[in-house]
Amino acid sequence: MTDPALIDVVMIALIAGLAMPAGALLACLEGVFPAWLDEELRHGVLAMGAGALLSAVALVLVPEGLAELGIIAACSSFLAGALAFMALDIWLARNQLPANQLASMLSDFLPESIALGTTAALGGGSILLGLLVAVQNFPEGFNAYRELKAAGHFSRRRLLTMFTMMALLGPVMALVGYFLLAPYTLLVAGIMLFAAGGILYSVLQDIAPQVRMDNSWIPPLGGIFGFMIGMLGTVL
Repeated sequence: MTDPALIDVVMIALIAGLAMPAGALLACLEGVFPAWLDEELRHGVLAMGAGALLSAVALVLVPEGLAELGIIAACSSFLAGALAFMALDIWLARNQLPANQLASMLSDFLPESIALGTTAALGGGSILLGLLVAVQNFPEGFNAYRELKAAGHFSRRRLLTMFTMMALLGPVMALVGYFLLAPYTLLVAGIMLFAAGGILYSVLQDIAPQVRMDNSWIPPLGGIFGFMIGMLGTVL
């Protein structure tokens, strides 16, 4: 008989993953809004994605990692993640591949999906963590779609198909966490801190500089709202 907790965590991970193509669908609505509003919307959602990523680092990945690892191992994992993303950033720039925000989105989504599975395997609740992942994925999906679409290498249909397929990685990673990684809490903690270092590097290097607009002070509030969403999900 299938464990109900296993079914629940697979469904939660899938719903959280589907927030990525949902954000991409919103990003498809170009030309619907006036030009000034579309620009404000793009910058505001970009900032919201940054805020959501920062909330994942500050409220989920780093606290969970520090709870299991000593300070030296924690800092080493965190720094390794930042250096790995710096190397990826250099490689993407040299090959002119616009996928920085896609990499940030997946580096957030995959370890948190693993955490969903390990939490369920250890008897904890995963609904609120799934909600936090979903609200992070929505603006990240929006921003990653706009970044890839602007490069002109992919059609709208291909991008939406790709984002939908990526949503399936959530249940896969949740199953990996549930069946394989739940006993190895130190390894999971290291993965979380590695991802946290990479995410923070990406936010500081790629996302934050794009938020600012001349003569507009509203877009940074998107970052505040994104972080507040993470706070709300954690406190609940």
